[in-house]
Amino acid sequence: PERDHCGSCRACLDACPTDAFPAPYQIDARRCISYLTIEHKGPIDRALRPAFGNRIYGCDDCLAACPWNKFAAAAREMKLTAREDLKAPDIAFFLTLDDPSFRTYFSGSPVKRIGRDRLVRNVLIAAGNSGSLDLAPACERLLTDGSADVRGMAAWALSRLLPADRFASLKSAHLTTETDEHVRQEWMTEN
Repeated sequence: PERDHCGSCRACLDACPTDAFPAPYQIDARRCISYLTIEHKGPIDRALRPAFGNRIYGCDDCLAACPWNKFAAAAREMKLTAREDLKAPDIAFFLTLDDPSFRTYFSGSPVKRIGRDRLVRNVLIAAGNSGSLDLAPACERLLTDGSADVRGMAAWALSRLLPADRFASLKSAHLTTETDEHVRQEWMTEN
């Protein structure tokens, strides 16, 4: 059995942006950014999205906060080292990825495993959190994407980026043709 090094330390619990630790030694994956951005398929709880900030693939705030992790050895295998371009992601670029360009860009990377739709869903959350109106045109183009998850997150991002009258106009136009219930809910729910 592993020795308990934690004692009364709560660094990981306090560092978690979504309060994914209900108690010491327990994690609620339904609130964990790493789980949600990498493993979870489908829509992500609206209440958690603002805490994602610009994270598009994982989080690790709890690991970074742990005082014991300063003793951990860095990954030696190249595939396991963090990519510099994901530390400060180019959100505008990632919003333009279609499936072939996604596969090419992330060839040989663990990111490829989650697929283009989940990555773009995550990037749209980051776009919505950015407050950058410059990202709105790219988000708008994704309102007609083949993936319902992408369309839903595009609607959510735009609800946070656009002036209310512009968002209302888009909402009115897209609700007439949108058939997916989750996407319709994104259009109907107020921020």
